[in-house]
Amino acid sequence: MAPIAPDTGLIKTAWRCKCPRCGTGDLYHPGFSMRVRDVCPQCDLNLSAHDSADGPAVFLIFILGFLLVPLALAAELVFAPPLWAHALGTGILALGLTLGSLRPLKAYVIALQYKHRPETME
Repeated sequence: MAPIAPDTGLIKTAWRCKCPRCGTGDLYHPGFSMRVRDVCPQCDLNLSAHDSADGPAVFLIFILGFLLVPLALAAELVFAPPLWAHALGTGILALGLTLGSLRPLKAYVIALQYKHRPETME
């Protein structure tokens, strides 16, 4: 089995959105994009064979729902803000958390695929 990113763990590599094999090549195209590169620019790992599908988005739905609903209920009990403030505050928080964590979570799923099935990515 091929080594996983020298001196780094899967989570650290995924958080930085780097290649699961070398740990230095960028996983995504430049800019605010969710498109994974076809090949790692550093180690030439074939990244086009990955398939993270909707897994990262489903994980985020469950995790953020589990976190944000109790938070909104607590805010209602403590502050009793108007409905528009709930919608605005929770909407901005949910959007920020989703956009901030979707790329690293997708990178983590790709790294897990590489760790457990490296032959499909070589």
